[in-house]
Amino acid sequence: MAAMLIPPPLSLYVHLPWCVRKCPYCDFNSHEGRGPLPFAEYVDALIRDLDFDLPLVWGRSVHSVFFGGGTPSLFPAEQIDRFLQAASNRLRFAPDCEITLETNPGTAEHGRFHDYRRAGVNRISFGIQSFDDGCLRRLGRIHDSAEAGHAVKLAQDAGLDNLNLDLMYALPEQTLAMAEADLERAFALQPAHVSHYQLTLEPNTLFFARPPQDIPDEDAAWDMQERCQQRLADAGYAQYETSAYARPDRQCAHNLNYWRFGDYLGIGAGAHGKLTLGSEQTILRRWKLKHPTRYLAAAGSDEALGGDERIAPEQRPFEYMLNALRLNTGFDLSDFERRSGCGRDLIAGELATAIARGWLRRAGDQVAPTALGRRFANDVISLFLAAGTQER
Repeated sequence: MAAMLIPPPLSLYVHLPWCVRKCPYCDFNSHEGRGPLPFAEYVDALIRDLDFDLPLVWGRSVHSVFFGGGTPSLFPAEQIDRFLQAASNRLRFAPDCEITLETNPGTAEHGRFHDYRRAGVNRISFGIQSFDDGCLRRLGRIHDSAEAGHAVKLAQDAGLDNLNLDLMYALPEQTLAMAEADLERAFALQPAHVSHYQLTLEPNTLFFARPPQDIPDEDAAWDMQERCQQRLADAGYAQYETSAYARPDRQCAHNLNYWRFGDYLGIGAGAHGKLTLGSEQTILRRWKLKHPTRYLAAAGSDEALGGDERIAPEQRPFEYMLNALRLNTGFDLSDFERRSGCGRDLIAGELATAIARGWLRRAGDQVAPTALGRRFANDVISLFLAAGTQER
């Protein structure tokens, strides 16, 4: 039986596509900047893009904004400020709206964090990856460990205390002791949040085409994961998602909205959005042209669309679980019905199977992965792949 789709909280994702140098492991829509970058022209395009999509979200409040990339910290603070002013004039920003800017430590400059904060940015996410200079060189990063620590302190001196540090493990030539040492360096900086995830060789990257030597094997990577999870817990960082750890009340609101199958408006080159259209009782996925030059020329028109598609009801159980089962707390069955528009009977068989295998546990309407289920997350999620296509 179908359920009524209720629009969930709304976030705004803004993609800023340029970086200083493309990292060999990166599969994001990022482009090396060559010569002066068109910052003002790109913000003009973002505003046109936002105006084009506004009819899809009339009357809704924005609870978080995330500037991703690329390297958003390449953009001058006055351009970030200009976009945020334009966006807040067109959309209602919630009083406690979380506004995150991704930052490469190699692009941090004295004074710039003060300006970002005055523009409205209240959360910084640092792409540090490692505090070991050898690992950083092998990853193709443009900063060293000293610059990483200095950049974090510059942000703190500017009054920004809601900071995330991105760290990777299972890096080329990395040992268990080195992975732990990275965390110790991170703890010394006292961030509010740590993202800790395994290096993976993604298609369409240099590392995929030419894998680096001496990548830790599966057993070594698992040892790093287990040991580092314990070290994070001991240091007061609670795991709330597959690769996210936070001090109390410092979870990333923007990413939580993704994982709870919330809505997000995607603005910028290659940005993806997911919107619940209550009047149509459908869920729309929309994405924009990836290449910055083509996007700049077309933003604000149909020609800027890379694609528009409705998520069919039979696809929604899998899409919901793909996100919700990343969370340690799992999901509520009533929330599943409101956000997917599907009745809980549609997933009853898959839930029963997962519970019988020890992958999920259920208390009333609350369903959450067990420790075993978190370890075999892909297997758990794949159970729901055909859930929406089966007769009940």
